[in-house]
Amino acid sequence: MSDVHSNSGFRKLPPRFAAIILPLLLSILMTFVVSCIATLMALGPVAGFATQWMRSWGMSWLIAFPTLLLVLPLVRRLVALIVATPQR
Repeated sequence: MSDVHSNSGFRKLPPRFAAIILPLLLSILMTFVVSCIATLMALGPVAGFATQWMRSWGMSWLIAFPTLLLVLPLVRRLVALIVATPQR
């Protein structure tokens, strides 16, 4: 099987999409967790919590995804300054 197929037969995206998929998934997962905690701390476990959480999550994600696209190159450079490059 070629590199663009997984074991399940699902067709994979070409490697050039990694620069978008990484911040997309990272922003979805991080805002999901952080917005849950922030909403829970602000409101407590009240009726309608899930609706408020999803509203908060959506707004958080709308800000987080483009922010990650902008700052990820800078973060990668900072990491390269701090972490040694593996020797081959």
